[in-house]
Amino acid sequence: MCLGVPAKVIKIQEEKALVDVMGSRMYVGTVFVPEVKVEDYVLLHAGQALTIVDEQFAKESLEEWRNVLDGKRGLIF
Repeated sequence: MCLGVPAKVIKIQEEKALVDVMGSRMYVGTVFVPEVKVEDYVLLHAGQALTIVDEQFAKESLEEWRNVLDGKRGLIF
């Protein structure tokens, strides 16, 4: 099973982007989303941005991740 985590693009450098994931910043690959722009939201998996998602979806998803991490909700498999 794969989990995609939403991240906001802060900066782009060639085939990588600096992204913010719930306050943590890291560089990820952008090979699969060459059209990505600063301020876009992307879904991450294994250090790669896989797809661009809309802001509302990203924010709702991040809220659910926060709930899971805070122990307010468990993951159901």
